[in-house]
Amino acid sequence: MTEKIFYQDSYQKTHTAHVAAVEGEGVVLDSTIFYPTGGGQPGDIGSLTADGQEYRIVDTRYAPDRENIIHYLDTEVANIKPGDEVELVLDWQRRHRLMRMHTSMHLMCHLIAAQATGGAVGETESRIDFDLQGIQVDKDDLSKRINELIQQDIPLTVGAITEAELDAKPELVRTMSVQPPRGQGTVRTISIEGIDFQPCGGMHVKSTAEIGEVIIGKIKNKGKQNKRISLALVNP
Repeated sequence: MTEKIFYQDSYQKTHTAHVAAVEGEGVVLDSTIFYPTGGGQPGDIGSLTADGQEYRIVDTRYAPDRENIIHYLDTEVANIKPGDEVELVLDWQRRHRLMRMHTSMHLMCHLIAAQATGGAVGETESRIDFDLQGIQVDKDDLSKRINELIQQDIPLTVGAITEAELDAKPELVRTMSVQPPRGQGTVRTISIEGIDFQPCGGMHVKSTAEIGEVIIGKIKNKGKQNKRISLALVNP
């Protein structure tokens, strides 16, 4: 099973690991700082160096067993074999943009009192779909309120609840289409102090001030009740 260093320290940018398996153009490592695609957040990219040769990691995804993580390279990995020591370098600027965007989406869930039905985290622009049930959303007012929360420099903390506790409080899951990872007995949670608390397996900043200014973009109809709200980083 790949050890998830990114959950121990989401700000770690480099890491030494060992190859556990090679699968086509993908490499499974015994540990990694690279977050795999999940929860609406894209997998990390960066580089891997083995025996002096550098490879570009173009995507990171869970293996079918959901326990190992595959790092997909931009070329064949004929010269990489199990047991090799490798050096990982994360594309930190991209990761940090995704972290800022993901946290801003949690703030959106706090500001809009409706069930989120879908969402996608982007590098500079993200989107959330809400089942508004007739609730009116003013784009300028929403922009003002989310930036006020960002400027308050509110800390975030990572925690956990049991799967039984989550079953007893299903309302904690704010996005219907993105369920938190299960199977370990506990579920990871993200708390924005006094603002928002929900299960989440994604990467987040330490404080809302790290996000920087955001702007609410288009609000589109997506079906009879759903509306898609876009938000973007002003300074990516």
